[in-house]
Amino acid sequence: MNGTSHLGDFLRTRRAQLRPEDVGVPTYGERRRVPGLRREELALLAGVSVSYYTRLEQGQSQSASPEVLDAIARALRLDESEVRHLRHLARADRRRPRGRRPAPERVTEAMRQLLDALGDVPAIVLGRRSDVLAWNRPGHALFAGHLAPRAPELAAGRPNMARLVFLDAHTRGLYADWPDKARAVVGNLRLVAGRHPDDGALHALVGELSAKSPEFASMWADHRVRACSVAAYAMRHPLVGALTVTQQTLGDGPGPGIVVATTASGSSSRAALTLLAQAVRSAPPAVPEAAVPEALRTVPASPGPRTPTV
Repeated sequence: MNGTSHLGDFLRTRRAQLRPEDVGVPTYGERRRVPGLRREELALLAGVSVSYYTRLEQGQSQSASPEVLDAIARALRLDESEVRHLRHLARADRRRPRGRRPAPERVTEAMRQLLDALGDVPAIVLGRRSDVLAWNRPGHALFAGHLAPRAPELAAGRPNMARLVFLDAHTRGLYADWPDKARAVVGNLRLVAGRHPDDGALHALVGELSAKSPEFASMWADHRVRACSVAAYAMRHPLVGALTVTQQTLGDGPGPGIVVATTASGSSSRAALTLLAQAVRSAPPAVPEAAVPEALRTVPASPGPRTPTV
């Protein structure tokens, strides 16, 4: 699917999700056969012709100006992340494929030093498709203690956090509000897909999750986008019980990012993380052998930068 059709899908879905009463469009009590705004109503709100807007939705226009896109975004009541996503989709069809493959995603020595320096703060390094590239011991214990500690080092395939959230019962049980976490994962993958429309490994991941998880398929079809740079989640950890952590990404550059979990000072959640850190320190070191369930491994990765989410 090319970038233009992604743009059309996004516009149609968001238009259908916007009720006339939300934007002050009178309906005069008429019964509508389809939900949401009509094309002509959205075009009027955006100040563009109906024929031009129709061409955008049908993928027949490749020349939408920033001003037109901003007007459509205002009409659709898009937030900041959604506006950026709209612009990425509009530009995607004008991008030319790169002549060479980008460098593989790797964990730098500086990142490994930072993981070590974080000490008892749980942290993991994620690639743009949510592949786990590395974690410190508290990060492993908090997010995936049921997997082998050295799993990210496996040549056969690393754990993938999107797969874990949707296909792994342990990870699903970690989140008290699992639907909110799941929507965050899907919304972040949508953002990545808009920035990297030619990422074959990402398309394979989305296809696999859509086939294996009806919930993922439904959320993906909703076309919601969501930046996950900072988010708070209530968790139910099997070892230390209930806690609420703030998950945030350190850095937003072209390479992998480190996602850390912090808690409020003096809270019961801070006490729970302290207990988890003590358990990690008292545990024996990881053995070289490691195993990851096949269903939770990443697809063979097409190298490139990332936008992380945990």
